[in-house]
Amino acid sequence: MGLKFRLVLYSVFLSVVSSSSVAGNYYFSVQPVIPRDQIQHNYQPLADYLSEKTGHTFSIRTYRNFLTYWARMQKARDMHFVLDAAHFTDYRVQRKNYTVLAKFPDTVSFTVVTGEENFIFEMDELISRKIATMPSPGLGAVRLCNMFPNPVRLPFLIEASDSVDAVQMVLDGNVDAAIIPSPLVGNYENLNSVISTEPVPHMAVSASPEVPDEVAVAVKQALVQAINTPEGKKMLEKMRIEYFEDASDEVYAGFAELLDGVFGY
Repeated sequence: MGLKFRLVLYSVFLSVVSSSSVAGNYYFSVQPVIPRDQIQHNYQPLADYLSEKTGHTFSIRTYRNFLTYWARMQKARDMHFVLDAAHFTDYRVQRKNYTVLAKFPDTVSFTVVTGEENFIFEMDELISRKIATMPSPGLGAVRLCNMFPNPVRLPFLIEASDSVDAVQMVLDGNVDAAIIPSPLVGNYENLNSVISTEPVPHMAVSASPEVPDEVAVAVKQALVQAINTPEGKKMLEKMRIEYFEDASDEVYAGFAELLDGVFGY
C-alpha cells in the first residue's frame, strides 16, 4: 500500500498525531528565491507552528543558491519537507517519490522589470542587453530562457544570488532588467513591468518518502486547518499568506517538463 493511498485513508481522522507517536526531528527546506536570512526569518513561524501542532521538531533549512539547491535535491537527503515551485515539486514527485500535501493559494508568475527611467516595451529590446536572474534551474531563469528561443539572439544573463539582489542590480544600473517573482514587484515603487509569464500553481509543500505516513498526514492537517485555529491564524499572519489549501500530485503534473534541457534532469 503506497503512501499516497494511505494519506487518503488517514485523512478521515481528525486527530493529528497519536500520543504513542515517537517525536522526531525534520528539516523543512525552502527554495532560495530570497536571501537565506530572510527565508529563515519568514518561515520560522511555520516551523514553530508545525512543531507545536505535531509534537515533532521542525527546522528551516536554507540554501545558498539554486545550483546548490538543485544538487541537494537530486541527492534527496535531509529534505524531509520542501516548499518550492511547481517544476521542482513535480520533479520530486516523478523522480524521488515525494507526495504533495498542501500549497499556497492561487497561482504565481514571474515578471521582467526595469528601472523607472528605462522603458522597455518588447522583450526583443533586451537582446544583447544585461538581465539579472537567479541561476537555472530556478523557475525565473527557466522562464526567461523560454522567452528567447533563438540561440543567436540572446540577452546577457547576469547571475543574482536571489530576487532581492536582482532588483538591486536594476536599481544600481548594473543591468538593464531583471526577472523576479511577480508578488515582489509591488514591494518596489521605482520599477517598470515589461512582461509577466503564464501563471503556474503556487508553491507546494511536499513530503519525502523517508517521512513516516502519520507524520506526513499530521503536517498536511496542520497546514490545511491552520486558518481555523488561533495559533494557525497567528502563523499565517506572520508569514503574510491567507491560508494553505489542500493539494495533490495531480495539481503539479507536467510542470517538471520545464526542466527539460537542464543538466541533471
